[in-house]
Amino acid sequence: MTVIRSTDARRTETPNAVMTTLASPTQGGTANSLWRVAMKEGGQGPLHVFDVEQIWAVLSGRATIELGDETFAVADGDTVVLPAGMARRITAEGAFEAVVTAPGGARVFKVGDPEEARFTPGWIA
Repeated sequence: MTVIRSTDARRTETPNAVMTTLASPTQGGTANSLWRVAMKEGGQGPLHVFDVEQIWAVLSGRATIELGDETFAVADGDTVVLPAGMARRITAEGAFEAVVTAPGGARVFKVGDPEEARFTPGWIA
């Protein structure tokens, strides 16, 4: 068993959101990552692609998810499974918070970036 103390949570702030890493391979004891995403009203991530499936559980607020050619509205209590390899963008319709899980080491890139630009975000590592 591994206990990851709240004092060991990592906080990463981007222009779009604050990610708080709750569990990850670099924190020990797991091959998966779990993090909380908090976005302010109007916050919007870039159009990007992950190489792994992600599961998002909406804790509060509402958001719009662009996935491929479709757009989905999500709200408190919804859970979304985002498949690997599809372009996506999340836009907060108000203050929005979710808990997300994916395999540790997941790699991401912005649509249009070259393959060598792929990286593992700090909140997933």
